[in-house]
Amino acid sequence: MKIGKSLALVALLGATNLAAQDPAPTGPGDTVGVGVSRDPLFTKRDAWIAGGFVVGTIVLFPLDKYAARELQRPQTQANRFFRHQATNVRLITENAYWIGGGLYLVGRLSGNDQMADLGWHGTEAIAVGMGITTLGKVLAGRARPLVNIEDPTNFKFGRGLKQENYRSFPSGHTLTAFAAASAVTAETARWWPKQKWLIGTAMYGGATLVGLSRMYNNKHWASDVMMGAAIGTFAGRKVVRYHHSHPNNRIDRIILGANISPSVDGGMRLSLSLAPGR
Repeated sequence: MKIGKSLALVALLGATNLAAQDPAPTGPGDTVGVGVSRDPLFTKRDAWIAGGFVVGTIVLFPLDKYAARELQRPQTQANRFFRHQATNVRLITENAYWIGGGLYLVGRLSGNDQMADLGWHGTEAIAVGMGITTLGKVLAGRARPLVNIEDPTNFKFGRGLKQENYRSFPSGHTLTAFAAASAVTAETARWWPKQKWLIGTAMYGGATLVGLSRMYNNKHWASDVMMGAAIGTFAGRKVVRYHHSHPNNRIDRIILGANISPSVDGGMRLSLSLAPGR
């Protein structure tokens, strides 16, 4: 692996490894019987993680062109393993909403509150992060490397509103992968605290592959990937922390309190209460 790709990978893994080490919130009275966080929504640890991502993004800006060039070398692009894996992780990421929604529905149908919780909060984290990322894409108007691999500084305010090839910064696929990884790691760490290192490593490692696949496909610069990872990580962490420190919030009571039951025509019926608890 060349130095540019190595530095990009080290920077991304370094920041996300710190995020994966976040302690699980604990305490009495959780909605699924596991724990309510007494910690504030934003902590000093968050500042360190944010700082790591910012530094990583700044470090990668001068390396964007070099890393893009290396990944587009004919021998690298001809590697069937890299090409197939890039396609696989992209397809998984693009179906993240279906995966999260499926977990929620299966959890509701089976009476598994933890699974429903995981599906809903993971999906919400992706939606929150995507809103922030989409705004960034539109405003930054950065050209994708496929437009001109020699010009990673091609930004123009507002250009991303109408032109897809100028929505490079930050990476939406990377955001999705890291939001899901962060939410899953935070949720499962509450259930199985002794396994959080294993789960966190697997989830964040998979998310990192998504970011690298976007660079391999010439869709994003390394700094795009780093910023997408930052937004996704914070979206997942904050969504999970908020909902478990506010277990009676209206959104959770409506969504997680949904009732799925057989309908008269032999199908299934989903009912939501707009005024839960009354």
